[in-house]
Amino acid sequence: MNKRIILVSVLVASALSTSAQPGIDEINQAKQQLSSTFFSALDCSLVLAGIFGILGAVRIYHNWQMGHPRIDQAVAGWFFAAIFMILAGGFLQALFGI
Repeated sequence: MNKRIILVSVLVASALSTSAQPGIDEINQAKQQLSSTFFSALDCSLVLAGIFGILGAVRIYHNWQMGHPRIDQAVAGWFFAAIFMILAGGFLQALFGI
């Protein structure tokens, strides 16, 4: 009889310790906060890509009108800077699963 009481108390204690997962609520709260602020970061990356595109276009047009012979590197640099910002937003969205 005494062994049964000890066995039951050990099983109840182990069941209580496994059901009390610490930090689950905090993890869910952090995920909610991340998903609420992430879309503003994604929008920010798209805005930065647009700014890079506009500044690059104006600068390249100015260099072209001034007669600079080698604008190919500038075109590629500004273009890939804008593409990088767009892809960085998509990569972060896939990384965090939002």
